[in-house]
Amino acid sequence: MTADVVVLGLGYVGLPLAQEAARAGLSVIGFDINDAVVNGLNEGRSHVDDLSDDDIAELLRHGFRATTDESAIAEADAAVICVPTPLAEDGGPDLRPVISATRTIARQLHPGMLVVLESTTYPGTTEEVVRPILEEGGLVAGRDFALAFSPERIDPGNPVYGMKNTPKVVGGLTPECTDRAAAFYGRFVDTVVPAKGTREAETAKLLENTYRHINIALVNEMARFCHELGIDLWNVIEMAKTKPFGFQAFYPGPGVGGHCIPIDPNYLSYNVRARLGYPFRFVELAQEINATMPAYVARRAQDILNEDSIAMRGSTILMLGVTYKPDIADQRESPAVPLAKQLMRMGAEVRYHDPNVATWDVNGTELTSVTDLDEALASADLTLLVQNHKTYDVDALAASAKRFFDTKGVVTAPGAHRL
Repeated sequence: MTADVVVLGLGYVGLPLAQEAARAGLSVIGFDINDAVVNGLNEGRSHVDDLSDDDIAELLRHGFRATTDESAIAEADAAVICVPTPLAEDGGPDLRPVISATRTIARQLHPGMLVVLESTTYPGTTEEVVRPILEEGGLVAGRDFALAFSPERIDPGNPVYGMKNTPKVVGGLTPECTDRAAAFYGRFVDTVVPAKGTREAETAKLLENTYRHINIALVNEMARFCHELGIDLWNVIEMAKTKPFGFQAFYPGPGVGGHCIPIDPNYLSYNVRARLGYPFRFVELAQEINATMPAYVARRAQDILNEDSIAMRGSTILMLGVTYKPDIADQRESPAVPLAKQLMRMGAEVRYHDPNVATWDVNGTELTSVTDLDEALASADLTLLVQNHKTYDVDALAASAKRFFDTKGVVTAPGAHRL
């Protein structure tokens, strides 16, 4: 073998994995079906927030190479699948990328190889979907090759926790498979945590995100009735945080976004319904609450305008920040999109500003970030803070705006409205 590992899928999960493995001295090949991604990486260009062009240059110096040639997979001792699993129409994961990557590995599978799935999915995928495909050529998982699941825990934009210092859960098809996968990750991850098996590892990831999903829904629902009762929920949360045990703070917002929270809990709900025939009620209620937050924020915006006898129809609303997290360019599942659509349906002219997003597609309409923020603030009937990027001086922005609606609970300027 000429490579320690081949990483299939060179996005926000696969690239950080390749980076840490290469830094630890492993020989790494990156495989992707996207020619532009592969060519860009081989020329030293990054396409993800967490890695700069300098990081890619370092990766290349360590011997990393990206390729669209699947025969390179046969050169590796281990293959790690890091492809996306978007939400399918039936509420479950769209496994087509996983199936395609697995078939690609199956054509190059050799005795002694380790195959690990990192893509988030429902419990049973590794054993029931990935394993049969890999075994079609006659090799048997757990005997001729090792098979495991290790959930990705990448948090884009997190300055503290990354691939190396975030504990890595690993669950193998057999105890021996777990040991093999744990030894592999132990070469470049500080802490490896063995799971009982693949299903436990798959479910652990879903529990992590379902926990957040449900608690965000709790505070989102509280935001609605606290507003009606004249209670400052943001202050309530700060007070609750003073308890040194038994409480973890979650915060309301215009909706949930990203690759995990709005999507992953649905995989668990889908699996429960499909296999057991009854709903996972906590998840479905949380989804209902969180999915309606953009519409709620739009109604609150309408109320703010109505207080000054201004109709939503024909008004100009400036949205600040359209990414799903602060200080990154990632827009996946950002609540800014359904919020903008709702405002447009209500007749508003929507403009936006985001230092990380030059152009923004909303329902087929391409918007361009305003270049003169001061002018945009002065002319907008309402300025709506959707994402609090660190470059924003929120109180100064609120002071310059005609009306300011803060959905992130950070403004202290008098006269501004908060969710």
